[in-house]
Amino acid sequence: MTDRLQASVCVVVLLLIVGWVLYIGRAVFVPIVFGAIAVYVVVDFTRLLQRIPLIGPRLPVQVRYGLSMFLIGAAIFFAVDMLVANYDALVALAPRYQDSVLLMIHKISTLLHLESEPTWESLRRNMLTQLNIQSMVTGMLASLSSVIIDLFVIVLYASFLLVERSTFGEKLTNMTANSTNAARIRGVVTDINRRIGAYLALKTFLGVLLGAICWLAMRSVGLEFAGLWAILTALLNYVPYIGSVLAIVFPVLMSVLQFGDLNSILVVVVSLTAIHFVIGNILDPYLTGNSLNLSPFAILASMAVWSALWGVPGAFLAVPITASVAIIFSEFEMTRPVAVLLSKNGRLALGKNGKTEQTA
Repeated sequence: MTDRLQASVCVVVLLLIVGWVLYIGRAVFVPIVFGAIAVYVVVDFTRLLQRIPLIGPRLPVQVRYGLSMFLIGAAIFFAVDMLVANYDALVALAPRYQDSVLLMIHKISTLLHLESEPTWESLRRNMLTQLNIQSMVTGMLASLSSVIIDLFVIVLYASFLLVERSTFGEKLTNMTANSTNAARIRGVVTDINRRIGAYLALKTFLGVLLGAICWLAMRSVGLEFAGLWAILTALLNYVPYIGSVLAIVFPVLMSVLQFGDLNSILVVVVSLTAIHFVIGNILDPYLTGNSLNLSPFAILASMAVWSALWGVPGAFLAVPITASVAIIFSEFEMTRPVAVLLSKNGRLALGKNGKTEQTA
């Protein structure tokens, strides 16, 4: 067995072991990674506050951190409070939505001349036995308690990470006796912080903007729970490609249940699709540009891998994790080809010297 083949086998075995550990330990790893992501958001929001004319530079660092954590915490509290407040309304309106579904099926059966067999009564009876929207809504909203607990754990991790952030540079220096290696590690960490922080800051801004515009569009047509769908739209903006589709599908399904009218449904579909198209295909690329340098295929593949490992949280974390892995891989000769494959244009910005490497 050649050395190269032996090394390849060892790498594959190591990847399988790491994947298995990540899968069985997802309950522990997911809140930790989300806590690190929360630290990125807090730090970049603090830097944003510093850029406020006149007031920002005069605010002490502790005040800026406190203000950013307060604003982010208030936003989370507002979102959770809206979900809890809509719980009773969703459960109360569930029977009406179920009747809307049954009525729509009746219209379709009439249009397709299915009144004889199966009859409308048989369709209704079968639907009532198979479909219970009230129990579905109750089951989905019952998971809110676990989500709130996870949020508390994430906030706890983020708080400790923020406290220890000031000593992180010293820890990096003391991790190795070689000053060159320490500087290289610090350069990689700085590159990851810069690129991931900029990506999350822009995605957060675009998510808030997208949610606000979609809320206005949904409110204009009288769609129920428009605020709830707007929050969901802002959150799904962190999931590339698939998130935009789901952010349109859920309000459209709501319009089907609420209106049952083709014209109203088309208004919701066209307006939301136009908003997502403009922001997702014009404003988003203009602002984010090539900040992460990841190919679209690498993003989709990473979402598939991390969703398989960690479920829905993996879809939200796939892009930042993959970007971090690509930056780390670009620093080592053995793994640099993998970083080139993950990149969008084959150019790697190396953290050790800040220059851009052209790879064919």
